[in-house]
Parts: sequence; C-alpha cells; structure tokens
Amino acid sequence: MGRLFGTDGVRGVANADLTAELALGLSVAAAHVLAEVGTFEGHRPVAVVGRDPRASGEFLEAAVVAGLASAGVDVLRVGVLPTPAVAYLTGSLGADLGVMLSASHNPMPDNGIKFFARGGHKLADELEDRIEQTYRAHSSGEPWERPTGAGVGRVTVYDEGFDNYVAHLVGVLPNRLDGLKVVIDGAHGAAARVSPEAFARAGAEVITIGTEPDGLNINDGCGSTHLALLRAAVVEHGADLGVAHDGDADRCLAVDRAGNEVDGDQILAVLALGMREAGTLRKNTVVATVMSNLGFKLAMERAGIELVQTAVGDRYVLEEMKAHGFALGGEQSGHVIVLDHATTGDGTLTGLMLAARVAATGRPLAELAGVMERLPQILINVPDVDRARVATSPELTAAVTEAERELGATGRVLLRPSGTEPLVRVMVEAADIDQARAVAERLADAVKSALG
Repeated sequence: MGRLFGTDGVRGVANADLTAELALGLSVAAAHVLAEVGTFEGHRPVAVVGRDPRASGEFLEAAVVAGLASAGVDVLRVGVLPTPAVAYLTGSLGADLGVMLSASHNPMPDNGIKFFARGGHKLADELEDRIEQTYRAHSSGEPWERPTGAGVGRVTVYDEGFDNYVAHLVGVLPNRLDGLKVVIDGAHGAAARVSPEAFARAGAEVITIGTEPDGLNINDGCGSTHLALLRAAVVEHGADLGVAHDGDADRCLAVDRAGNEVDGDQILAVLALGMREAGTLRKNTVVATVMSNLGFKLAMERAGIELVQTAVGDRYVLEEMKAHGFALGGEQSGHVIVLDHATTGDGTLTGLMLAARVAATGRPLAELAGVMERLPQILINVPDVDRARVATSPELTAAVTEAERELGATGRVLLRPSGTEPLVRVMVEAADIDQARAVAERLADAVKSALG
C-alpha cells in the first residue's frame, strides 16, 4: 500500500478510495500524534473543521468530527468555507488543529483531507508520516485509550467563521476597490459566498457566475480550470477584470477587460512590483517554482527583484518563504501566498490584492500584467516510462544538452518526473512557438526511447 499523504493531503474518489472509515481513522490518529508531540499539553484540545460543497463532504465531515470528538478533541464546525479560511480560523481562534475536506480543482467525485497545525500552517512531512503509521496501527487492531464521560469532545457549529474571515480579508487590503466592476467565478465551490461578499465590502461592483453550488457542480465547466465563461462575462458586462477560483479557493486566475487570461506568474509580477513600491516585499525577493514562465524571470530581472525558485508545489514555495522570511511567492497555476496575511495560498485574497492594485494605479489590468511577456510554453506528458531514470540516463542528458544549446538564452527546457503518475513531463519554452513545439516533441521522443 502506497503512502496515503500526497503533496497536498490525502485525496481520492470519495467513498471508494477516501471512505468514511479512513476519514474517521485519520482524524483519530491525528489527534493522538498531536497529543504525543505536546500540542495539547495543559489544555483541552480544539479543532476547526471545514469543507467545500461536494456532496461527499457531508458524510466525510461527519466522520472527521466523530473521530476527533471520540479522541477527546472539541470541534468547531465552520461549514462550507475556503481552505485558506480554515487555515486562518485555526490560527485566529487559537485552535490546535484544522481539518479541511476538499479535493481542490479535482472533479466532483473526488475529495480529500488536509490537516493544519496550530497557527494554520500545513503539517510537516514527519507528522503526516506519524499520523499514517498510527492510523495503520489502529487499523490492524492496536488498542487505544478512549475517553469517556466528560472526556469526550464536544461539537459546536461556529457560524461566525464566515464574517470573521471576510473581515480579515477586507481589513488587510492596502486600499478600497470603489469604482471597479469585477466578475467573480466561484467554481460552484467554497468561495461562492466568501469572494463576492469580500469584494462587495471592499467597494467593488460585483457580478457573479459559478456561485450556486448544489454539491454536484463544483468545478464543472467553470472556475480557474475553465475560463471561457469568465472571459465572456467580463466582456459582456464591460467589467474591469474577472477573478476565477478553484473548488477550495486557494488559487486565483484572472482575465483583463478584453477577456485575456492573466495567469499566476503575471499576478505574482503585478503584486511583487506593488509590494516593493509599498515597502512590503521583504528582502526584495519573490519565490516561484521551476515551472514559472521564463518571461516571469526576465521581468523580475528587469525590475531588479530577486527570484528564488523551488520544486513544483505550493508547499515547497511556502517552506522557502518561511525559512528565509520572504513575503510573496506562488505558482503559475494561481497559488499565491502573501505570508503577512495568510499561511497558505488564498485565492480570494489574491484577487482582492490584484484588484486593489488596479484601483490604486488607475491602470487597466492588461497594462499592469504587461510587465512580463509570457514566452510560448509547450508541455508534453510522456506516459508509461521509467520516471526514476530521468536524471541518470546518458541518452536523455545528451538530448537535453542539445536542446538547450539550440534554444540559447531565450529558451528553457525542463524534464520532470510526475510525483503521482508513471509519466515524465517535458516542458519547453522559446521565443517562437513553433520552435518550442519542435524541441518539445523531439525531447518527448527521446524520453520514450531512453526510458520506455
């Protein structure tokens, strides 16, 4: 059996891979591990539990709550809220643990469980490993001491979470959004209420799409993975910009008034320049992953801003930021972390800050995003190959060297084994789209030949 925890919690098809029994067992195990490391010492433990609107979240939430309460943890049920809201409330309420039930941008049949430590930070890998080990021990019949009487956890519905989180978002904005017309696509997900409310309180005129979740329609043809509806709505309503979230609202993509996409790299560039101007871009540095477009790197160089790059995954961006005290980081996919105001990627906060920059400068989003030119980028997934030999194949090394020589300083090659599937991702950037495609296809053939 493989490791349960991936790069972003435990995910799978709800009621097939991710069952009520698994959710309950992991929650019990998490309570025990955190007790063992002293998180609960000297007080009665408290956990915040939230979810996105997926139908399966209803029974999985019940299982998580039952597991925590049976292990002696008091539970605050905050209902349907974004992942960053659960992280924020875990910290602001002084809770010992946060649990979010969501599969983010995945299709509706999937779901997931993500744990947050005290303060709203993602659990360290070693704690996830210990939770998994404890869960497996319990599943094999190892007994555990069950509290009884007054020792069992109590469950409370915490309705104030929505208002507390929205007030936090609006309160950290550098300026209001009065005069802006914004279209918000909530992906029929966790931001369906939060994001429109936050933008409205900040002064924007708000038009909504994808904000009627029914438990089955999350991410269905809408949200940050399907921008067509947002593009059309922005143009139709003559809006200044559009903002799209994913199912759990930890990411944000945007479109300008002409309906053109503004991706995570461009959003990072706009925010980096604004934060430097405001004196809040600590160490004059932004953190991104190796998948960021070369155009972003060149834009930061022109602006005199340092760029630190990490492995793919917002958790690695966050680790680098926390380790060195950086204030801004993110991914091309729209996971943007503003560490002064959030402990994880926050799509609503990102959209608000982007809109605030438009309002403050009086410049259209297209002009602001034009600080960087996205170089053509071709990504090819090569399946059914030995991804473990990417770094050790002499044939592949020679092919990459030749590709890099051909592209020179205006292009880039990245070969990356998938972390979850038996495939290798080939990414090529070049100033010319035809050249990028030709080089990528040649490298994909080399991967098949060398690793197939």
